[in-house]
Amino acid sequence: MGIAQLDEVNQRIKEAALRFGPLSEDAPAPKLIAVSKTFDADQIDPILSAGQKHFGENRVQEAQGKWPTLKEKYDGIVLHLIGPLQTNKVKDAVALFDVIHSVDREKLAKALAKEFTASGRKLPVFVQVNIGEEPQKAGIAPSETVEFVKTCQNTYGLDVRGLMCIPPAGAPAAPYFAQLAELAKGADLHELSMGMSADFDTAVEMGATYVRVGSAIFGHRDYSAH
Repeated sequence: MGIAQLDEVNQRIKEAALRFGPLSEDAPAPKLIAVSKTFDADQIDPILSAGQKHFGENRVQEAQGKWPTLKEKYDGIVLHLIGPLQTNKVKDAVALFDVIHSVDREKLAKALAKEFTASGRKLPVFVQVNIGEEPQKAGIAPSETVEFVKTCQNTYGLDVRGLMCIPPAGAPAAPYFAQLAELAKGADLHELSMGMSADFDTAVEMGATYVRVGSAIFGHRDYSAH
């Protein structure tokens, strides 16, 4: 797996975006976040060499083990934290990542605001929505999303760029993506982080501006090593 799969994913994103509407400077194709969790630097290196700039990681500690060196080697990397963030990891996350997709509670918003001030490094963030209202998943309830976005912006001064979601496994994703798009409109946000390897074409057609694709690029993950 690797470069050929990266090219194929990029082509599918472009084709899906053209189905959504004409591409232009005002409406570019969504950005691909290559999800490199559980893959080591040697496996990521060819994808970087092929020109991919946006990467996603789920865990701060794992990312710390590979990305500082890769960021020194390659210019223009944009590293996205797409997994849950504990408040005791906020300082490390802000130092390493460039975008945070998983703001899901006020305690975290407050901790991020404090660290942004302390570090002088203010990252764009996404609010994670528990779009399927699943008890085992993190995220703000859909009914509370617009109000929470306002709290993040007005109380904590966060640069909220958009919303992120993970639809329920096994369910058709399109209705959930459509709901997230409507919530974003209600919050006056223009970015949507949605769609993974199994459903990113649908996400693009529903208006995604970022898709998070891992296994379709890197291949099967070996979770036993992590």
